[in-house]
Parts: sequence; C-alpha cells; structure tokens
Amino acid sequence: MLSLGVNIDHIATLRQARYAASPEAYNVEPDLLAAAAASERAGASGITIHLRADRRHIQDRDVFRLRESITTKLNLEMGNTAEILDIALRVRPEEVCLVPENRAEITTEGGLDAAGQMRALAPTVERLHAVGIRVSLFIEPDARQIEAARQLGVAMVELHTGAFANATGAAQTDELRRLHHAAEHAHRFGLQVNAGHGINYTNIRKIRTLPHLAELNIGHSIIARALAVGLESAVAEMLAGMKGDA
Repeated sequence: MLSLGVNIDHIATLRQARYAASPEAYNVEPDLLAAAAASERAGASGITIHLRADRRHIQDRDVFRLRESITTKLNLEMGNTAEILDIALRVRPEEVCLVPENRAEITTEGGLDAAGQMRALAPTVERLHAVGIRVSLFIEPDARQIEAARQLGVAMVELHTGAFANATGAAQTDELRRLHHAAEHAHRFGLQVNAGHGINYTNIRKIRTLPHLAELNIGHSIIARALAVGLESAVAEMLAGMKGDA
C-alpha cells in the first residue's frame, strides 16, 4: 500500500517569519509538534523534514524534539555535510534522504548527482548504515543515477518528480514515461521506490500509476491546502487521492 510522508518544513517557514529571533518563546506558533501529530492522526506514515545548512526553516532543536514526539517515523532530508551528518548520527532518524542543496534556491531543485559524487557520498552512507539508519537518495529518474544508488548500497531512491510536475501535455506524458522506466529499473535492483517534489491534488492521479511505488513525500501542496481545510483534512484528502478515492 502506498504510504505518505508529510513534509512539514513550511510550517517552520511560517514560524521563522515571525519568531526566528526567539524560537523558544512560550507563544511561538505554529507548533511543529502539533503539525506532526495532526499529520499522523490523519494517516501519514511518517514525518519528513529538511535540516538545511542555512537553517531557513527547520532548526536543530526541531529535529531532536520531533524525534522524541512522533509516533510513526522520522525521515530527515540533508545535504552531504559533516555538520548535518553529525546531527543525524546523534538523532538517529529511521531514515535519511540525501539531497542536493543550493543556498540560492527556494526549495530543493533537481536531483542529487549520485553518479558524479560517489566518492564523497560513500563514507556518509557507510556511517549512517553503521548506526542502523536506512538511506535514500533523492535523484533524477535516470538509469545512471539509479546504478550509482545500487553501487552505494542504499535501500531506497526517491525519484524527483519536479520535471513532471512542471510539464504539461505531451511533455508531461514523456516525463511520466521516464519516471515509469526509472521505477522499473530501481525495482530490478531491489531498491525501494519513493517519489516526491511538486506532487499535488491533481497530478497525484498520474503519479499513483507509477509501478512499485512505496512512498510519496509531499509538503507544499498539503500545507497550502491546510490553510483552507485544516492539516488533518488536507492530509486525509491527499491519502484519498493516492488511493484513487478522490
């Protein structure tokens, strides 16, 4: 059954807009722990957060507090840096997804070049595996990147669906076909197939047709919908769309 990881980074974005200078004040809102709990009550299988080097939304304290409070699993997205790796090794989330990171970007854009960075990635993967953390790579739906994931020995890949989400018409059909082939390729290697980026309540109808999908990680669309209907309802609506019930 296809599961959902809810990315709550943008709950923290809203908090930081007002409380960046006083993150521990008694009246800080919105509350990340409450958002995570609401997502879990609605049926999310995990909570996803990205601890960026620039700390633009999620803060170190958030990672430790969420680790202690959530009842499902914590999926920590991170760039391949020594500082963030040290935090991951202390927090020990169930899963880490290694992603590219560019300080000029609004959100993560494009997949990790695992094939071009294997020598840098291998020690990080090894250290995460040594403490029992499952590792995923956020990559483009490309055979070369999937082969690199296999060689690195990770358990999962998360296929970047951004090009699909931004395309229309025949171009979107081509991108969906590309994702389909990548999912088949990764599955043949024994890799768990996840996907994320730009998935919304409309394009989920096409995304859910991809073979071998295990989990989707979705943030922006759910948080945007939550402004109108509340977070629990927004998560429930996305889960219904994933099942084909909406």
